[in-house]
Amino acid sequence: MHTDPPSLVAIDLGAESCRVSLLTWEGSKAHLELVHRFNNAPVEQSGSLRWNLECICSELDKGLRCCAEKAHGQIAALGVDGWAVDYVRLKDDGSPAAAPYCYRDRRTEAAEAEVQKRISAEELFALSGVQPLRINTLYQLVADQLAGIPDSTPWINLPEYILMRLGGRRAAEFSNATHTGLVSANAQGWDKEIFDRCGLDVEAAPAFIATGEIFGPVNGMLSGLRAFQGTRLIAPCCHDTASAVAGIPLHGDEWAYISSGTWSLVGMLLDQAINSNEAYAGGFTNLGAAGGQICFHKNVNGMWLLKQCLAQLCPQPGMWNMAELIAAAERLPAPKDLLSVDEADLLLHGGMASRINAQRVQYGLEPLEEHASAMPQYASLIFHSLAVRYAEILQNAAGLAGKKLKQLSIVGGGSLNPFLNRLTAEATGLEVICGAAESSTIGNFAVQLAALEGAGASRERIAHWACLLTNSGESA
Repeated sequence: MHTDPPSLVAIDLGAESCRVSLLTWEGSKAHLELVHRFNNAPVEQSGSLRWNLECICSELDKGLRCCAEKAHGQIAALGVDGWAVDYVRLKDDGSPAAAPYCYRDRRTEAAEAEVQKRISAEELFALSGVQPLRINTLYQLVADQLAGIPDSTPWINLPEYILMRLGGRRAAEFSNATHTGLVSANAQGWDKEIFDRCGLDVEAAPAFIATGEIFGPVNGMLSGLRAFQGTRLIAPCCHDTASAVAGIPLHGDEWAYISSGTWSLVGMLLDQAINSNEAYAGGFTNLGAAGGQICFHKNVNGMWLLKQCLAQLCPQPGMWNMAELIAAAERLPAPKDLLSVDEADLLLHGGMASRINAQRVQYGLEPLEEHASAMPQYASLIFHSLAVRYAEILQNAAGLAGKKLKQLSIVGGGSLNPFLNRLTAEATGLEVICGAAESSTIGNFAVQLAALEGAGASRERIAHWACLLTNSGESA
């Protein structure tokens, strides 16, 4: 007797918006529905930049209740993915000790200098395979230490906190844990040498778990809803980029990816980390992926640049429709001089058009007009600059990995930008395949489905489900 696949819920936490999605089946056809979406942004609080965790949780509860109303019968499982590095410090009862810091808070500048006194960046990369960026959890924990917060205070990253809040235990899933900068390269576990040399308490870290682990049933408020009675909590790839890569339905070894959103993550899947001096010098990082693989990629400034320009120059909503802005940018001649998109000043919050112009002046170039009417010029400059940067990074990554690439999968919100995708194809010379804009949701569901059938985080089964969900008209 054929049994249709189960109904599932995926929560995607985004630094700009969060989503709650429901997967149901019409016969053996998948039906994915975005049930609830809400805006998210860090807030200024006593001179620091923090996340409104109470609001996030309240909105998630609203979305989950909507899922319970829409689901036909039981919801078999629920998984959470989100942005990395940020975490919640916990009281003895498991409740938040304070609103979590945003990774863009400048407190980690002093922490970065302090960490460098304890261990060099090169040594950190050799141990973890992770590029030592000051946004990483490691630096944030040292910032806490410098602020007088006891090292023994337990912490948990944000996606896993949501799972814990819904009934799971305090844990750190492989893909998300690697973003802390505290995990051993090519080993799924905390690196005690890093903790010790940085003066951190490994006992305060969550228990380490593999991708696809099933925690047990939902409890608390949700368990009183019939649809959530017996729902199992599953740790998918709790990091949204790893989840987005898991949602790419490609096989073989000749493809690369760009997960294009606030950040652009440009790279490829590997079976082993590359933690060589060359990889470090190239700015590459090794982060956990489904199936125990490694996302070998480089962080590039992404749509953050455009959205921050819009925030400065077009503060009133609706001044530029995104599709119209992209079309207007495409009509302009290609800029003669490109932007250095990864300069540190362009990673900061606020005044982006002015920051771009400061860079242009520094390079001896004329600044652009800082007015809403100039937005197509900013967009054109950003898109051309990103495409060329993508090509440089992919060429370097392929050389380090000894790979010859043929295809490039672009997922995330940037996959909906035809102008940038065309520029990227021209710059890289690769066949560009546009995946799902919400690939992190696809990957979240794919890992859940593989876990429920007993396949754990098998890359083969995850890719099978990702293919089916991407082409949701196909039979299960």
